[in-house]
Amino acid sequence: MTDGDRPLVEVFPTPDLRAPVLVLAVEGWVDAAGAAAAAARHLGAGSAHRVARFDTDRLLDHRTRRPMLELVDGVTRGVRWPELVIDLYTELGHRDVLVLHGPEPDHEWETFADTVVSLADELCVELVVGLGAYPAAVPHTRPTRLSCTAASAELMERLDFVTASLEVPAGVQAIIEVAAAAVGLPAVGIWAQVPHYLSASGFPPATEAILDGLADLIEVPIDLGAVAEKSLATRTRLDELVARNPEHVTMLETLEEAYDDLHDVRGSLPSGDDLAAQLERFLREQ
Repeated sequence: MTDGDRPLVEVFPTPDLRAPVLVLAVEGWVDAAGAAAAAARHLGAGSAHRVARFDTDRLLDHRTRRPMLELVDGVTRGVRWPELVIDLYTELGHRDVLVLHGPEPDHEWETFADTVVSLADELCVELVVGLGAYPAAVPHTRPTRLSCTAASAELMERLDFVTASLEVPAGVQAIIEVAAAAVGLPAVGIWAQVPHYLSASGFPPATEAILDGLADLIEVPIDLGAVAEKSLATRTRLDELVARNPEHVTMLETLEEAYDDLHDVRGSLPSGDDLAAQLERFLREQ
């Protein structure tokens, strides 16, 4: 049987949905500190109904995302293959939330995106929301800011997020957003700004910001209790680490000034990238 004979997705019986939203949270794209992946895990902490499962044998390069072999006392018990799925979570207020999660495909991006959008249309999805996070010259002592991408200028005007004009390599979530817009399905991306010096480690404040922004956007309550506690503990721990070295206290204060009043300090202070790099080296040593 050739790849063309194999269905790309297996769809399971699904109950009627209430104003459904499709959240995109694939692994492997720009997700500094794993903030978006953590947000997806938080959304999936409750009961879930499997809506669809994609054929990862077609979509993934298993040399880079190898299946896991389970051995018990040297005896092979089975192989766990990576999964790329859509799950339904029904405990989030008046909306049903579908979450596409799993590794980002290595192959057939356009076919995959068209399949996701077609499935979203069949399920009467009203909005597609991609989640992500990227490193930025921001201090951990300030509230995490969110950036946004949207498939249309009209939709962007409705969103209260940071915007920018630039050209960047695309992830499969962006391809899905474009494919959704092509058929008239609103699509946006929510991106958390993570301090440069923490982009390789967990940063719960970014996860909290993503979930808070998602809750506002889709108008559903999301319990942030556990994430909020982790955020507070993380900020406290980072403050304690920085406080041990007066030199790094000074650098953090300077980064804070640059964050608070970027235009005034641009000509007289070190760049945020330079300061973030110094703090990153310090925290890595800890």
